[in-house]
Amino acid sequence: MSNHTTVTEFILQGFSEHPEYHIFLFCCLLSLYCVALTGNVLIIVAITFNPGLHTPMYFFLFNLATMDIICTSAIMPKTLEGLMIEKSSISFGGCMAQLYFFSWALSSELLLLTVMAYDRYAAICHPLHYSTMMSKAFCSVLAAGVWVICAFNSAINTGLTMRLNFCGPNVITHFFCEIPPLLRLSCSSTYVNNVMITLADAFYGGFDFLMIIVSYGFIISSILKMRSSEGKQKAFSTCSSHLIVVCMYCTAVFYAYISPVSGYSAEKGKLVGVLYTIVSPTLNPLIYTLRNKEVKAALRKVFLFFRN
Repeated sequence: MSNHTTVTEFILQGFSEHPEYHIFLFCCLLSLYCVALTGNVLIIVAITFNPGLHTPMYFFLFNLATMDIICTSAIMPKTLEGLMIEKSSISFGGCMAQLYFFSWALSSELLLLTVMAYDRYAAICHPLHYSTMMSKAFCSVLAAGVWVICAFNSAINTGLTMRLNFCGPNVITHFFCEIPPLLRLSCSSTYVNNVMITLADAFYGGFDFLMIIVSYGFIISSILKMRSSEGKQKAFSTCSSHLIVVCMYCTAVFYAYISPVSGYSAEKGKLVGVLYTIVSPTLNPLIYTLRNKEVKAALRKVFLFFRN
């Protein structure tokens, strides 16, 4: 290793292979970033200042909106900078920080979607015991558990990446620091990293997805047993927004991560990266707002308050 130069910074390839689209991409990503920030901040404000939304479902939505802001803010500023300058570089420490906050937010959102599926299961399948099953104390423990578990998981993966030797090429074939392209640049063994990635995939991609499927299996069964069509429609409307977000989010993440690092494709990684770093955080508040009368009513109160 003495004949190699240790890498102290990385070059983010970004979208440099398509320079003719840089201005268009900059405008699109900046617009989406602004919409994502505005939408998620409005949801947080609406839930915070409206006592009628202080329920388990909106408590978890508050946490999801917070993680959306962290996820997109960890990536987009550097990405937008890379579209405006010819060569976008990031320090080793900055890269590891970006990797940590991104993986923390991404894994937390997946786990939160599972918790939200359980909340909908409790509300629809056990309505009489809902307040007991989803007490404030239990919801707080669930939310804290999500944040702590995912922070610990992110710290392990980031720490394992930091211990690798990077002594050759330093061009990351992505628009942000992500584990698969970083492992391809390492000149030391990545065996332990691959094992941890596999375990994380099994937990977030396997256990989480299984719990969501089981929860919705019971939910659908309960809805079908309802006699009135009005009751069925009301029950389905309470979980339809969550189901749309789960399908959209999990499809993108699974496509990106449930594959070996050796089969990593830069083009695929960038495309899917755009979906779960900016498109999903932008659409999440729109989906929950447009399909939820309570949130729309709370947002109207917020707008009227600031107008007055």
